[in-house]
Amino acid sequence: MSESTMATVTTELTGERGDLLQVLANARHFLRFTARDLTDEQARTRTTVSELTIGGLIKHVSAAEQNWREFVLQGRSAMPWDGIDFESLPPEAFEDWAGEFRLLPTETLAGVLDRYAEIAARTDEVLAEADLDLVQELPQAPWFTDTAWSNRRAFGHIIAETAQHAGHADIIRESLDGAKSMG
Repeated sequence: MSESTMATVTTELTGERGDLLQVLANARHFLRFTARDLTDEQARTRTTVSELTIGGLIKHVSAAEQNWREFVLQGRSAMPWDGIDFESLPPEAFEDWAGEFRLLPTETLAGVLDRYAEIAARTDEVLAEADLDLVQELPQAPWFTDTAWSNRRAFGHIIAETAQHAGHADIIRESLDGAKSMG
């Protein structure tokens, strides 16, 4: 689904769902806009002391959105890290997860942007129909202080994750070549 089709989906809904879809569409737009006109090499480039790159952030946001969308559809068992004892994992076990934050040499920025658009389109479909009041048990993980979230809160988390990382990407881009997403 193209960005213009996604905009049509958001304008067809009203009320809370329409608002959620519009806020998410805006956050996605700024993340994608930050990557405009970059080469694959630029999308892999670190410009701060952080390990983050624009390509890696888009890849991470895509994976996070897909995971939380599947949580809405299937509950905690859909989360890839459900049931993992994080404290007993050896450091090398985190390498696959860390790869989610990097645009690998075999990947292209265009490819991760296309994948992101596919994930976003499916999330929009789910948000349009999901029971926002349904509360589901969260996977056990050291970063959760709650035991359950509503689907509404899961979609709120997708929005927050996207907006937060769009800001990170904007800082990286400005450091890279002076381009800004806003201002």
